[in-house]
Amino acid sequence: MGVKHGNLKGIVTATAIFAAFCLPVAAQTADTGDEQALLSALADADPADARRLERELQALWSRSDSAAMDLLFKRGREALKAGDVEAAIEHLTALTDHAPDFAEGWHLRASAYFEAGLYGPALADLEHALTLNPNNYGAIFGLGAIFESLGDTENAYRAYKLAQSIHPNHEGVTEALDRLKPEVEGKAL
Repeated sequence: MGVKHGNLKGIVTATAIFAAFCLPVAAQTADTGDEQALLSALADADPADARRLERELQALWSRSDSAAMDLLFKRGREALKAGDVEAAIEHLTALTDHAPDFAEGWHLRASAYFEAGLYGPALADLEHALTLNPNNYGAIFGLGAIFESLGDTENAYRAYKLAQSIHPNHEGVTEALDRLKPEVEGKAL
């Protein structure tokens, strides 16, 4: 699949971001014991337990420890679900401005940017989110989705494999790997 010249800068940026997060997951440490315990259990869980653990991790990651910031996060998430990407970006920009250490705010705004087709800002937000929480398999999955959208199937596949190493039962990751495997099989990753 060819890459348009306009996407070349995005692929270079995305590749640099991805390279920064290709360290073994075991070498990365979580900030809290609860998070580390949930991630460890998630890696070995069966599909039913994985769904429960994923909900617990999402609940943990979605708490900013500020009622006002949690409200901005909720409004951004609801706007994104309703398809109002512009409103989602506004709420989430306010959130990231006022709570720059809240990784999930950056991750959710990256999702909104991706929905808007703004891959550069999405990549920048994913980089920030992964700097704050390198175990966020959803952000890594998002990085894979951007690579795939840019036609870089090899790096997309690598990102999806990294997300799978953290959350082996993630349905979206499994589907993406199954979809890309025939294209990357036999190629050096």
